[in-house]
Amino acid sequence: MADQVKIDSQTFHTRLSSLTQAWKTDRRSGDALFAGVGSIVVLMGKNEEATSYHKSNAMHYWLLGYEFPATLMLFTPDSLWVVTTTKKAKHLEPLKGGKTPIEILSRGKDPEQNAKHFEKCLDVIKNAGKKVGVLAKDTASGPFAEEWKKAFGDISKDVEELDITPALSIAALAVKDEVELRNMRDSARAATGIMTEFFVEEMSEILDEEKKVTHKELTEKIDRKLDDPKFFQNLKSKLTADFDIQQLDWIYGPVVQSGGNYDLKLTAQSDESNLHAGTIIAGLGLRYKSYSSLLARTYLVDPNDTQESNYKLLLSVHDAVIKEAREGVAIKDLYNKALAVIKSSKKPELEKHFVKTAGGGIGLETRDAILAINAKNTRVLKDGMTLYISTGFNDIENRQPQDKKSKTYSLLVTDTIRIRRDQDPAVFTNGAASDTGSVCFFFKDEEEEAQPKKQNKKDPKVGAVAASNITKTKLRAERTTQTDEGAEARRREHQKELAQKKQQEGLETYTEAAGDGEGVAQKKFKKFESYKRDNQFPAKVKDLAIVVDEKASTIVLPIMGRPVPFHIQTVKNASKSDEGEFAFLRINFLSPGQGVGRKDDQPFEDPTAHFVRSLTFRSRDAERMETIAEQITNLRKNAVRREQEKKELEDVVEQDKLVEVRNRKPARLDNIFVRPAMDGKRISGEVEIHQNGLRYIDHRGSKIDVLFSNVKHLFFQPCTHELIVIIHVHLKNPIMIGKKKAKDVQFYREATDMQFDETGNRKRKHRYGDEEEFEQEQEERRRRSLLDKTFKMFTENIQQAARDEGWGVDIPFRELGFNGVPNRSNVFMQPTADCLVQLTEPPFTVLTLDEIEVAHLEHVQFGLKNFDMVFVFKDFHRPPVHINTIPVESLEPVKEWLDSINIAYSEGPLNLNWSTIMKTITADPHQFFKDGGWSFLAAESDDEGDDDEEEDSAFEMSESELAVSDESSEDESDFDDDASADEGSASDEESGGEDWDELEKKAKKKDREGGLDDGDTSRKRKR
Repeated sequence: MADQVKIDSQTFHTRLSSLTQAWKTDRRSGDALFAGVGSIVVLMGKNEEATSYHKSNAMHYWLLGYEFPATLMLFTPDSLWVVTTTKKAKHLEPLKGGKTPIEILSRGKDPEQNAKHFEKCLDVIKNAGKKVGVLAKDTASGPFAEEWKKAFGDISKDVEELDITPALSIAALAVKDEVELRNMRDSARAATGIMTEFFVEEMSEILDEEKKVTHKELTEKIDRKLDDPKFFQNLKSKLTADFDIQQLDWIYGPVVQSGGNYDLKLTAQSDESNLHAGTIIAGLGLRYKSYSSLLARTYLVDPNDTQESNYKLLLSVHDAVIKEAREGVAIKDLYNKALAVIKSSKKPELEKHFVKTAGGGIGLETRDAILAINAKNTRVLKDGMTLYISTGFNDIENRQPQDKKSKTYSLLVTDTIRIRRDQDPAVFTNGAASDTGSVCFFFKDEEEEAQPKKQNKKDPKVGAVAASNITKTKLRAERTTQTDEGAEARRREHQKELAQKKQQEGLETYTEAAGDGEGVAQKKFKKFESYKRDNQFPAKVKDLAIVVDEKASTIVLPIMGRPVPFHIQTVKNASKSDEGEFAFLRINFLSPGQGVGRKDDQPFEDPTAHFVRSLTFRSRDAERMETIAEQITNLRKNAVRREQEKKELEDVVEQDKLVEVRNRKPARLDNIFVRPAMDGKRISGEVEIHQNGLRYIDHRGSKIDVLFSNVKHLFFQPCTHELIVIIHVHLKNPIMIGKKKAKDVQFYREATDMQFDETGNRKRKHRYGDEEEFEQEQEERRRRSLLDKTFKMFTENIQQAARDEGWGVDIPFRELGFNGVPNRSNVFMQPTADCLVQLTEPPFTVLTLDEIEVAHLEHVQFGLKNFDMVFVFKDFHRPPVHINTIPVESLEPVKEWLDSINIAYSEGPLNLNWSTIMKTITADPHQFFKDGGWSFLAAESDDEGDDDEEEDSAFEMSESELAVSDESSEDESDFDDDASADEGSASDEESGGEDWDELEKKAKKKDREGGLDDGDTSRKRKR
């Protein structure tokens, strides 16, 4: 600090003179502000970390620009006395020689000399008058402060102490000069930028994707933005050219609240609850060069009409308070103005929900209570004062709650303003829009608009034809679900050839010796060693007590007078129970014939040996037994967790080092985002092609290296029918990205900068003005085409750089795609030349076609709208992959695609238990293929087909029977039109279906019964 401290002498003397001048003026006008004090003491103790400043800190920053701990300032109307250490005194020496005399007393190691300095200050206080001003609420601490308080106590009976806090606020701190106002504008613009350009986008993404993110996690993301200098460089709310991010700090929050629990005070904090799509209140406060600003906004997700009208009322109250804030206005008038607007509105009942304090002074202090905006404060506003206006309604009952967490909600709007003479105040935080169009998000609008309007119910007797009897197309050949008999026969023949080939390959590949025996790979016996030598035992074992050694992952148990160690991997569990005055600790061990959950038995070298199944210890100390049981349980949990982490990361490889291009600039693609994102942050960067791999570098300098030797597939997906253009890399072995392993790395860019607010409220980032819609579409097509061309060329450059690796660029065939659910969400699956992929939405799906043994289609049954597809891999130890809920319209195209790429497939009406099937296969693959292999799947589908044929044959009619039925139908047409409907309904049940003529006759009859006669029937009745 010593070499960097540079006090602005001119600013110091200007501000000190303004303070003393105000003091003298107040003396002449009746001591209304300073209360007739002759001296003012500002004591600064030891340095303490605090988010908000006390008056003593504020006075130091106001005069010196720095905080000088262990320093005493003694003000009189004509001089300033400073007692401080020798090092600090050196920085104050240049301040001498100004308009106001300054006396600096340096403290050293001599106690007597230090005491004389305090005595001199006490003499100055006595000579200045009997009244001395002090900061009553400031609690200075530390040796220096205690020494002064002891010395001041000797004269405390001779002088009267008065609280000088209001005088310093009004005369010194409240009215800001141009330098102070500039710092406050910068802090306000930084806060506005974080709110509008980060928080709103982050919140929208969470709500759009329905992520589960807690308030605290979101707050931490916002907090980390202060460490991102590039973010502030690119802010739309431009900061001053010399803005220094190092001098930016939090004074409030950031705080995010939702889900019915709200606190509108400055002491509010974010909790561990998930962000709720309802009423969301976000607040933050920043300090720049010691000067603060506050900002808070309420965002409403799918609000009802009452919530929206209440928020509009709050806006009108907020605007009224801001407009009322002018020079010469009493502070209480601002609060009364807010209440008047509420009372005169259509909702006067909201007055009881209005905040008790609607803001206060702000600047060096986060909240200056002297300028608190309430109904009692009579202080008058002056030009240059800065306030934060915070209006809100607390805990309003929602009579139309969207869910349980929306039963109560609060509303809050906070801005930082500057009072001006004869004009409306300047709002420093107006860059964060607060109008309803900007803060209301409607995600349900499109769904509601898509729902058809309710139609009046018709009489069920009235109508021409039942809807179930009408098809969308007149001809069966036009339906997408209709089977092409020729193509089906061709596929059936080809599939028989493929099945025979698979059977032959299976018999050749798997000999009689192959297989795991039990259906899974045999487990190996693991040895665990607790201690190599006796001297490694914990010292506590001498007491022959139970010792839990976390360092060695061991439990030492006293058995037969000897300490016996048991590694935690040999322990199954531990439990404690009470019987009478004794507590029992039972420790169960792993042994043969004893399953661990759903897993198989643990392997042992000699399963026929004797094993200890459990040990029980008795003690009168129940609390100790409980503690030991908890320690063993936690030790076991940690051991299991370490094993799981080790198993999860065992396939992660350590890549070779990337060889960078040195003699030229590498091919580069900028403004790129990566998935999975590093540290969970969506930050743009650039991709570079080097000699043996790719390197991604984001704006923070974080890197991801992907070597060509570890690439299995490279995909390019254009932005046609998509929002992003993609370069996707599927790896042979996973790599670590941040703290997670990843087998897929994706580089993408958004396909358009026409980013609209999906809620329909406003455009987010870009406006095209009054351009014609056609021109916009043309520009959009041109931009997308250029983006596709750029990315495709870059992908080809990657292929050229890795030409020795043997892989090329794969592009999805969208026309062959189909919808399905490979994980949890319904996505669009697209085949490529070598794979079946889904690259748009994480988690990604990449299935290599050469690794697939067979495919099986499940739930293929007449009347069902969807079917499932299961891929079995050639590596039988690899679990099959399911793609569920594929529309039945895609059944024929899927079959055709599978057949065209020579994948044997089968189909059946039921879901199969694939875990059991694969366990049977891996137990003895040779026997499996010897018994017919995959023919059991085809047999199932053939049986289903036979059943269908038998059902169809039951409805076949001979020509003679058909002729008789025709005659009978003609006879029926001669019947009177008033035949009973009951007879007609009975015939419906007996027959398999009716032709159009019969349906038309019935429809006419129902029309007549319902009073709707057409022209023909009316003429018939006339005759």
